[in-house]
Amino acid sequence: MYQQHFGLDRQPFKITPDTSLFFSGNKRGAALEALVYAIKSGEGIVKVVGEVGSGKTMLCRMLELRLKEDAVDVVYIANPSLSPDNILHMIADELQLGVNDATSKFAVMQKIQTYLLKKYSNNQRVVLFVEEAQSMPVETLEEIRLLSNLETDQDKLLQMVLFGQPELDDKLSQVNIRQLKERITHSFYLAPFEPDDTREYLNFRLRAVGYRGPDLFNKKISARVKKYSGGLTRRINILADKALLAAYSDGGHNITTAHIKSAAIDSEFVSKTLQKKLFRLIVIGAVLLAALVSAVLMGLSQQHKKPDQVVAPVKNISRLQQNSHLPVLKQTAVKPSPYKVAKFNRGLITARLQATRLWLSKVNTNNYSIQLFTTPVSDRVAIDSFLHKAGSLLDISKIYIYETRVKGRFWYSVLYADFGSQRDARKMIKTMPASIQKRSPYLRRINAIKKDLKAGMKYLKKDQIEQHEMERK
Repeated sequence: MYQQHFGLDRQPFKITPDTSLFFSGNKRGAALEALVYAIKSGEGIVKVVGEVGSGKTMLCRMLELRLKEDAVDVVYIANPSLSPDNILHMIADELQLGVNDATSKFAVMQKIQTYLLKKYSNNQRVVLFVEEAQSMPVETLEEIRLLSNLETDQDKLLQMVLFGQPELDDKLSQVNIRQLKERITHSFYLAPFEPDDTREYLNFRLRAVGYRGPDLFNKKISARVKKYSGGLTRRINILADKALLAAYSDGGHNITTAHIKSAAIDSEFVSKTLQKKLFRLIVIGAVLLAALVSAVLMGLSQQHKKPDQVVAPVKNISRLQQNSHLPVLKQTAVKPSPYKVAKFNRGLITARLQATRLWLSKVNTNNYSIQLFTTPVSDRVAIDSFLHKAGSLLDISKIYIYETRVKGRFWYSVLYADFGSQRDARKMIKTMPASIQKRSPYLRRINAIKKDLKAGMKYLKKDQIEQHEMERK
């Protein structure tokens, strides 16, 4: 639903592993390289442990792709509940050795060994992947260990990688399976993401599927995602997906902490106790706000009781506070707005801003426009330079500029024309000069642009809006 809104080619946060979106940060890339090395070295059994949703399956898929590049055969076991009598038949079936239920266990082992020796003689390797190994019966794990006895004078005929949750370590610590533990030569642990890793991961995935705007997940938002997800990639994906959907529903392009909190509650990543505390805080906040509004209104009503009375300047506030039952507001200096307000240059910029307002008042909200790029309002030189150069590249009468607010900062969004269909807009992008295409232009729906403009203007104070109006005239 939100892909078009954010200019994405496909979903960035699907739960199912997508190897094209593999993130090498948080030592995931290093772990992959180490796994490839451990398997190619041909020594012992390899173990990979991580919490539920930490990215074990993604790493498994990436490892499989890397090994196939080197002509390594991969046998994949995803069913951990296999009995000792069935595990060998399962492996033989995956290797297409032509066994059936009537084939004896000894005959199956012989076929497997013959196959592995043939592969070894051709300088090829076979590796066995076992997922959810923590749920595999001890007897079945012991049967797998016996397969590791198949070897030549120099090398193992079958490499093994066990993927499991931390409970796998508990199982391997049992006395009756210590022989398997002794065969494990390399162990890897997939640690949860830290806040910085979470931020890099979120923005990496968005960019990988076509997003070209400012980072949607800043340090503060990413820290909140880390808090509710525990740094586990599956939960991070769920929260990010729901947060993007919430921002789309609001008609904006900002991800807020409220979006993340709502997604966490909806996904039940927040405990019931914490949910009750949050609800209690909301209620208390509402009551305090109502009391504050009531006090202000009472103060105003007191002032209007005697309209003909002239209010003299207050010379001694402390004395007045002692003798009056009315609340006295402290006199404080007016702080400047923390937001940068656009001060437009006259000329081309002002003309295009005026043209944009007129265009948006008439254009069909279901149409599409091409967003060329965004730039901070403080960088007026870049906009002015672009407009002067664009006249020789595009129809300048179809270049539109509007102001939007992203993460507390104001930006210029530069658009080009409007189109009745995505197809027409994409055709236009393909015909644009190379210098424009380098900016990675993408489609925007007019309705979303109008909401962007409205969201940006609501943060301007009344006098700031008047300043905008005067400068645009």
